[in-house]
Amino acid sequence: MKVRFAPSPTGALHVGGARTALFNWLLARGSGGVMALRIEDTDRERSTPENVEQIFDALRWLEIDWDEQTFQTDHAERHREVLDQLLSEGKAYRSTATSEDVQAYKAEHGADRAFRGEDEGEGAVRLRVPDAGETVVHDAIRGDSTFRHAHLDDPVIARADGSVLYNFAVAIDDLDAEITHVVRGEDHLSNTPKQLLVLEALGAKQPVYAHLPLLHGPDGKKLSKRHGAASVQELRDAGYLPEAVRNYLALLGWGYDDETTFFTTDELKERFSLERVSRNPAVFDEQKLRWMNGRYLRELSLDELTERLETLTGRTGLRDVVEISADKISTLDEFWPLAGFFFDGPADDPAAYAKVIAVDGGVERLQAARDALEKTDPWTVESLEGALRGVVDELGVKPKAVFQPVRVALAGKTISPGIFESLAVLGRDESLSRMDAAIARGRTSV
Repeated sequence: MKVRFAPSPTGALHVGGARTALFNWLLARGSGGVMALRIEDTDRERSTPENVEQIFDALRWLEIDWDEQTFQTDHAERHREVLDQLLSEGKAYRSTATSEDVQAYKAEHGADRAFRGEDEGEGAVRLRVPDAGETVVHDAIRGDSTFRHAHLDDPVIARADGSVLYNFAVAIDDLDAEITHVVRGEDHLSNTPKQLLVLEALGAKQPVYAHLPLLHGPDGKKLSKRHGAASVQELRDAGYLPEAVRNYLALLGWGYDDETTFFTTDELKERFSLERVSRNPAVFDEQKLRWMNGRYLRELSLDELTERLETLTGRTGLRDVVEISADKISTLDEFWPLAGFFFDGPADDPAAYAKVIAVDGGVERLQAARDALEKTDPWTVESLEGALRGVVDELGVKPKAVFQPVRVALAGKTISPGIFESLAVLGRDESLSRMDAAIARGRTSV
């Protein structure tokens, strides 16, 4: 088996493109086959080195590797050779016919008569489509699709200046690379009969085609930025793990059974097959990806999670804070907003102070907690919890009435890792100092 991923470098790699790359890669790696990467860079304005690098960057982050790499523009001479061959054999011709001419021809000859032109010796190059017969696309996912030649116009395969068009170049590139399976998005299905006609004109065997279902958002509409992260780089920057993204993308249109959700990459390589890919649109739901990513995060060892977070934040010495924060984050980028106060000091959230400390009894409860904590020894999670629960019992209030003022004093906000664990990590002196500052501020505000 030999497959290819052939992106156009017109920007960041879209989630749908990443899913296509992944499916091709799983097929190649699971079968011991070859994965080819072909950059279709014929759009010279948009195919900049920066955009090409974005493709490489996204695939490297997803840990999708490839065995061969080419650029479509490298094949320009070969494209011209085949074009000249078809012209010399009478299988293609030059025509000046415009789109208006095509419509006029079809109006004259009837709705069931597609455009057929005459060789004018100049103009764009069109491929001759046989009048009789049909072209059948054998699709591993969608079954057979039949296109009657009577309904197919002679397609333009090259401009008047000799530069070839997409469907011609792709067919030649796939043929020369000996691609056995063309796995791509369903939006390419309408291109396939044109590419097959090129292959048929050359007497070449068609590869196996597999057109993947499109990706939709949870609202049933085509996936776009309004549904959340739309590119691989956006997922990376949002703190997702590549292994979680691979697992989730693999499930978009494919499933091994009705129960299994989590797969290692080796399991995906072993089990993935085109036969289990659905024809129905797949739904990309970032909330489900966040849930899956959270599971992956919590399965990392503490050392590995710490390393990833230290790489992301550029900070060191995070291990103790990571340990008490891991069960509260679903993506890597949620860590610093949750736990940055350990290093940068309490956040400045006036609403949190006003709601929790600068209210009737708020300062007094915080003072009582502070006094109890000052006497606590040893400064351990167990002792700290016992001291604060003792304050709750003494004051006859709900735990939240004591714990939240302490939390706001330490973190400057109402959300943080566990309060007892936070106290233990901050240490006695820093914890009491922050509580003293919050008490002073609260008394000023009352």
